[in-house]
Amino acid sequence: MFREIYDPHMFNYMWESLDEGSFVVGTYYIEDSKPDWDFIDHLKQVERIAREGSTASWMEVKEETPEVRERLMSKVLGYYEIPAPRGTRKAVVQLAFPTAAWDANVNMPMLLLSISGNIFAFADHVRLLDVYIPKPIAAKFQGPKFGIEGMRQLLGVYDRPLCLQIIKPKMGMTPEETAAQVYQTALGGADMCKDDEMCSELHNCPFDRRLEAVLKALAKAERETGQRHIYLVSITDEAHRVHEKARRAVKMGATGLLLAYSAGLSTLKEITEDPEINVPVMLHPSHMLGMLKTFSWVALGKLCRLAGADLMLTPSLWSSLQTCSVEEEMRVSQTLRAPFYHIKRTWPMPSAGMYPGLAEVLIQEHGIDFIVPAGGGMLGHPMGYKAGAMAWRQAFDAVLSGMSLQEAAQKYPEFGAAARLWGIRQRPVSPWGYRDANFHPHFAPKNL
Repeated sequence: MFREIYDPHMFNYMWESLDEGSFVVGTYYIEDSKPDWDFIDHLKQVERIAREGSTASWMEVKEETPEVRERLMSKVLGYYEIPAPRGTRKAVVQLAFPTAAWDANVNMPMLLLSISGNIFAFADHVRLLDVYIPKPIAAKFQGPKFGIEGMRQLLGVYDRPLCLQIIKPKMGMTPEETAAQVYQTALGGADMCKDDEMCSELHNCPFDRRLEAVLKALAKAERETGQRHIYLVSITDEAHRVHEKARRAVKMGATGLLLAYSAGLSTLKEITEDPEINVPVMLHPSHMLGMLKTFSWVALGKLCRLAGADLMLTPSLWSSLQTCSVEEEMRVSQTLRAPFYHIKRTWPMPSAGMYPGLAEVLIQEHGIDFIVPAGGGMLGHPMGYKAGAMAWRQAFDAVLSGMSLQEAAQKYPEFGAAARLWGIRQRPVSPWGYRDANFHPHFAPKNL
């Protein structure tokens, strides 16, 4: 009896063949180089990768019947070849993973195993570009409890980006020193502050004392300014302690929580879906950055939003940490704010090395629905911490009122000092649709 080289239970599919509610779909970039081979059948490599998310075995097992393969085997929906040198194969591939094996108990670990388990072990280079979550699976997730609109209501701010102070240095300060720092930036107009990811439970800055001191300082600042403030206190810890710490923080009056990705997306989901934890939760990427060769920011952002992150640090081309292209930066920001069934929108936070002279660029790229996190770009202001926060608010107000940042530097002493120290950034323009920049009306000499 003959057997087809390409199993029809896997390959004879396209998007239109699916009951879309029963599959999670991963989109991958796959590359293999075999310069000494005379013949390369890349679809057989795709088959190995696809099997790993479903029924894989390197030897045939009699219990893997045609019925089992039809119901549970991954499906190849698309293979889109990218031109490559001889001996190399590059392609974008779409694989559909049946949820039938785990849809009775939908959970984040099984979702991750399907789309990103052993598959990374086979090809020379595999990168998950995006993941499609069907509505029946997404319905099992609550997503962010507050999201963009909910956090705007908490703060009473609706018409501008939000400004967040990162507590610096990452570790070493006492609770009293920490409180004194955030008090100054709150007076200057910062909407939020957060622990840095390395600060959780330190011998000279224990969790409870730090939380009490910071909340007291922010309450004083609110009485003086009338502005509400959110403090994102770090609860990153061992899995069995995170939940207890989160509940304890809320009982103490915490207004927000910070969790690092190192604690896991399941931990994030558990925290955000607890009705007793009624404050926003921020996701810090932490070692997510080490995954970027195999995961795109877009895929990571969508999964973090699904798991309940109200806000999360995201990349920026203008960052001191160059982790991706401007296109990937923008797509993750857009993905966090795009319609996604019942899932609320997550705040993007273009981050690392941000300074007030970037205000116009950031608003051009993200509109007003983003949070700028600033550490050194606020606390390093030559006129002090309060002035550093004021400079950010002045920059945002200037851009949104139509004033140039050059004019703002003349009008506002605080922003002027920041501009002289760090500069003002303007976004380059690509003259698409024109032969070259000299033909673009934005650049070309005018014939008057």
